[in-house]
Amino acid sequence: MTTDTGTDTGEPTLTIDELAARAGVTVRTVRFYGTKGLLPPPVIGPRRVGHYGREHLARLALIEELQQQGMTLAAIDRYVQQLPPDLSAHDLAIHRAVVASWAPDAVETVTRAELDRRAGRTLSDEDVERLAAMNVVAVEDGSCRVDLGLLRLGVALLDVPLSQEAILASRKVLIEHSRAAAHELSRLFRGEVSERATQDVKSLSAHMQPLVVQALLTTFQRSLREELREWLEGTSKEDGSSEEGGSV
Repeated sequence: MTTDTGTDTGEPTLTIDELAARAGVTVRTVRFYGTKGLLPPPVIGPRRVGHYGREHLARLALIEELQQQGMTLAAIDRYVQQLPPDLSAHDLAIHRAVVASWAPDAVETVTRAELDRRAGRTLSDEDVERLAAMNVVAVEDGSCRVDLGLLRLGVALLDVPLSQEAILASRKVLIEHSRAAAHELSRLFRGEVSERATQDVKSLSAHMQPLVVQALLTTFQRSLREELREWLEGTSKEDGSSEEGGSV
């Protein structure tokens, strides 16, 4: 059986069946996207078996998100063709986050089996409990109310080596700071449009909302990268100091 470490290391080790299961689509859909040029070809390994990696999974997630937004395959093809060919799985996830931010709130009641299908994997009872703690899923009388906009994120967090407490604390920080940013930006924009006609206000909102979302994502991404870099550099210096001290 093929391991799925490729989703962690970046190496293309997923078979087409495993890729389809992870993405929550059918093998036929994966092949269809491949023939349309929406999905890069797999890496051909021994015995002519195709293998897929994180980038394929991230691109599938982006395509599915675009479809949920009502885009036709032709429109999706134009969108994908405009993307740089060497985008990493991380960069593709950012693109999907921007697209998903325009999706209306979608909460559906599904069966347990359908929840597994939507998640792209078999969820244990512990997994469902963790998703419930993140307010992604609510179990009611054997059925599950699921926030489809958060499901992919919640499932991805199941594999992150962080405690449940750390994930929930992170969620609280993000909500508090994003609401504060939204409040301040809204106050700023209200000052700009207070004397304008209603139509002008709507027009400004339509133009500013995607720009603000992109700006927030980009700014946060760069800030987080800088924080992590400083943290890792500090850790490296501490390790170096410890080694020097031990060698005396």
